[in-house]
Amino acid sequence: MGHSSGKSYIYEEPGLKSWFTSLDHKRIAILYFVSVMFFFLVGGIMALLLRLELFAPNVSANVGQVLKNGDVYNQVLTYHGAIMVFMVIIPGIPAILGNFFLPLQIGAKDVAFPRLNLASWYVFMLGASLAIGTFFASKIDTGWTFYTPYSIRTGSSVVMMVVAAFIMGMSSILTGLNFIVTVHRLRAPGMTMFRMPLFTWAIYSTAVLQVLATPVLGITLLLLMMERIFGVGIFDPKLGGDPVLFQHFFWFYSHPAVYIMILPAMGVISELITTYSKKTIFGYTAIALSSIGIAAVSFFVWGHHMFVSGQSELAGVLFSFITMLVGVPTAIKMFNWLATLYKGSIEFTAPMLYALGFMFLFAIGGVTGIILAVTAVDVHFHDTYFVVAHFHYVMVGGTLMAIMGGFYHWFPKMFGKMYNEMTAQLSWVFIFIGFNVTFFPQFILGAKGMPRRYFDYVPEYEMLNKVSTVGSWLIGIGFLFGLYTIIRGLTSGPKAPANPWGSKTLEWQTESPPTMHNFDHDPIVTAGPYEYK
Repeated sequence: MGHSSGKSYIYEEPGLKSWFTSLDHKRIAILYFVSVMFFFLVGGIMALLLRLELFAPNVSANVGQVLKNGDVYNQVLTYHGAIMVFMVIIPGIPAILGNFFLPLQIGAKDVAFPRLNLASWYVFMLGASLAIGTFFASKIDTGWTFYTPYSIRTGSSVVMMVVAAFIMGMSSILTGLNFIVTVHRLRAPGMTMFRMPLFTWAIYSTAVLQVLATPVLGITLLLLMMERIFGVGIFDPKLGGDPVLFQHFFWFYSHPAVYIMILPAMGVISELITTYSKKTIFGYTAIALSSIGIAAVSFFVWGHHMFVSGQSELAGVLFSFITMLVGVPTAIKMFNWLATLYKGSIEFTAPMLYALGFMFLFAIGGVTGIILAVTAVDVHFHDTYFVVAHFHYVMVGGTLMAIMGGFYHWFPKMFGKMYNEMTAQLSWVFIFIGFNVTFFPQFILGAKGMPRRYFDYVPEYEMLNKVSTVGSWLIGIGFLFGLYTIIRGLTSGPKAPANPWGSKTLEWQTESPPTMHNFDHDPIVTAGPYEYK
């Protein structure tokens, strides 16, 4: 690739206005990055407050130690869940890394619809602002799942929150559509589908899920609004409705949503493992197709959230079986990553540590998911801390590890600066240890029967809750180190070379940071993505 003297995308046009009106996919990715990181900070502070409240059981009735009472606890719990799910983990990888690198990885100048791309950020910010706005109206206390009939009858601003989630869903659909068209129409000459990097495959599979699953959530939330405003009887038993119907609708979206969160993470991990073990990825086609496999199966498993809702035994058996089936394409990825690591010359850089951390934590999250898929076991574990631990091992141990690893990996390409390797690794040590200290005890608490979402607990659970809370402080310290690493890298990091890691995919064949148009000449692709000799 010839290097041009063109300005990088960061300095292409000066002034803040040029950022807020930019149609460049890289700038839009940075806008998403700043907003998602802000929401992550807010959601993280709420998580720390919840853990502080649970540090010790309460002596007097309904008076908290940190949070005023049980109602405030429920509100903080709801906002923590809603912010982390709808504003951090779902948009995290697709909107930031996907927006930035999908066009670069397939040799395109931009996404297919640049204006739609900018619009999706504005739509996302509108929804997020409305959601945060409910905090200053009457706070939501329904939990992030908005379960009926409580969400129909509670006095809080559910309608405003539901509108917010609806609008953010629109943003998700727009982004997904954009990525699908980009992948099909804008690949560089010679870039066949099976020469695309695995990260692009993962984002593509996710985009299909976003477009197919999100409308279901939209319709469900619309029905919930209709019921609250006009008293139409759909979910409220008082009006002849069925609250379990809401659960069916909600999980029909929200279970694929779990894979909207984890598939992009798996794509990131594939890139990290092949780069830092200096080996061609093992079983490229199998990993690519397993992304599509996970996306397909994810639509048929929603009923495992409802084993205790009184659905028929046959439905329970079928959902149990299909849920375990998701383990197959997932295991294909895990085994192929392990096979790639085997006899590789592994460099334990910060991104690689996050990738290995992902594999360890996600394995625990996945195996406990199989445990919860067993109907008889789930009856005992349902709505206990076991589920909380499982969920966090998949989402935080999985997706968040991948976001951090991917961010360090592509940091030099995004900003043209190198970060400090030592502080980045230190942040990983705190996050990884803190994570296990926080969430592993919750498996034991759940097995002992501690129910989730409770503001108080009996003294026998105190010891494990104390350990869990201390772990949450370690995670907090780890993210502070991460923040320091990023700020220091941006302000005083040394200039990054075009390809500091020796990666083989297309985005590393252009300058760091890339120019406005990504490539000076149209790249021509002649081989698969990961040919390490």
